[in-house]
Amino acid sequence: MSDTHHLLIPHAASASEGCQQALQALALPHLDRLLARLGALPAPVGAKAIEGEETSFSPPHERVLAHLLGLPAEDGRIPWAAWHRHQQGAPADAMAWAFVTPCQWQVSTDHVTLRDPEALGLDEAASRALLAIVSPWFAEDGITLHYDQPTRWLASGDVFAQLSTASLERVLLRDVRAWMPHSTDPAAARTLHRLHSEMQMLLYTHAFNDARSERGLPVVNSFWVHGAGTLPAGDAADAAPALPAMPTGLRDAALHEDWRAWAAAWDTIDAGPVADLLRQAERGAAVQLTLCGDRNALAFGSSAPRGLMQRVQSLFRPQRFSDLHSKL
Repeated sequence: MSDTHHLLIPHAASASEGCQQALQALALPHLDRLLARLGALPAPVGAKAIEGEETSFSPPHERVLAHLLGLPAEDGRIPWAAWHRHQQGAPADAMAWAFVTPCQWQVSTDHVTLRDPEALGLDEAASRALLAIVSPWFAEDGITLHYDQPTRWLASGDVFAQLSTASLERVLLRDVRAWMPHSTDPAAARTLHRLHSEMQMLLYTHAFNDARSERGLPVVNSFWVHGAGTLPAGDAADAAPALPAMPTGLRDAALHEDWRAWAAAWDTIDAGPVADLLRQAERGAAVQLTLCGDRNALAFGSSAPRGLMQRVQSLFRPQRFSDLHSKL
């Protein structure tokens, strides 16, 4: 597939009532023309890899990307942190790694909501200062923290070896209690649950947060672990395949359930990347389109074999996005 022009679109649809209403008025002429030219491709990693539920820890687009990279695609067990460290040129050393994102949990009577970490306004200096505060507590449980970027640290430790974690996109602005990590090693899950409690107590009255409050900034009172696991040995770790183009314009609008902005982002994608892929297809180039929703992914390609009846149907009953989005 190295010579194939591949476009992967995450958050292409949602079962949310607001999204369903937005879809009724959505017109995507370039996407419909492209779909009419393409045939369905088989699931890239078997049906289980791209078919799931809204409660799956790993969203469909992450499972598709994991397959393309040769990484394990088991739900909640894609070793994104170990892969990221390897891509940075640092040794993963066959250790278990995870991402740790400092965040704010907003507690109410019946919800514990994870607020958007980007809204914290953390810069590198503040993130490193926070890292220095919490690192000793993690170290007591054999977890070593490393700075990566303001809203994401790298962590290594045996606790992450068998841990299933929910993607940050899954839990963002939702009740964290439905998305807590679990493990085949009960002690590992208990360790993280205890660390969550300890961090909330430590940071509740810490001078770090007092200073933030005085400046009108949100406090940091917890963390989220995601992308845990061990990088497989061999070619999967070293391969650097050509990845699909992946527009992210739908992401923020979908995660914040701003369906007016989501529809506007779709218009932009249809007139941009989708129109570009359509032109490639019309010139005879090999193209692939992968649409991902909250549950499933559907792949289409110009190389997919189509029988005579399918070609006739594509002329008189062309495949449209309105026929497909409920399957995502």
